[in-house]
Amino acid sequence: MRAAQLNVLQPLASTWLLFLIAMSIFSSLSIDFTLADFIYRLQGNAWEWKDTFITQDVLHKGGKWLSLVMGLATLFLLILSTIVTRLKAYRTPLLYLFSATLLSALLVATIKHLVSMECPWDLVRYGGAREFIGLLHIRPSSMPASACFPAGHASAGYTWIAFYFFFAAIRPHWRWAGLALGLGLGLTFGITQQLRGAHFLSHDLWTAMICWTVSFVLSRVILHLSVH
Repeated sequence: MRAAQLNVLQPLASTWLLFLIAMSIFSSLSIDFTLADFIYRLQGNAWEWKDTFITQDVLHKGGKWLSLVMGLATLFLLILSTIVTRLKAYRTPLLYLFSATLLSALLVATIKHLVSMECPWDLVRYGGAREFIGLLHIRPSSMPASACFPAGHASAGYTWIAFYFFFAAIRPHWRWAGLALGLGLGLTFGITQQLRGAHFLSHDLWTAMICWTVSFVLSRVILHLSVH
């Protein structure tokens, strides 16, 4: 039991420590604002791409539907695996995939409503009406709540990082393709929201880390994996 716990806690703690150090450097160098400033200027000091057909309808709304359909397909296959003999061997990996993706999305959504941070488009710096309050700064009680951290839409993509562990359990040589798919979807959705002024880059990085954490922990609990 102790060995199993160390198998989870050691890499988890090490990865989070490195991540928090990276985020501290990220903040000290003002990388969020440097990138957002560039994107804002690129659009003529406005969020001109906020409501375009590609960013809003295809990649934002369409991305949500794509992730939902993928989740429903996973649930459908999981249900089938309880009655179709050929799928019974995939029951546990499918249970893992469904659980990891659902829990990742729910955790990000929960944190969004517990931690108040503004979107770039809310800030005076980018034509909005609010001042920036950092993640670790005390928020004035008079300031309205805002749900822009971490990045919710990016979680619709990053939650599928779970594909890495799913394929590691059933088709190990596909695991890197699974990881590429999850990261690719997350990056696509995350960059879309940055272009729209909905999120800073750090919001997406926190989302990716949260999704990886859920996928990693559940891979040890449900799949009993120890892959690198």
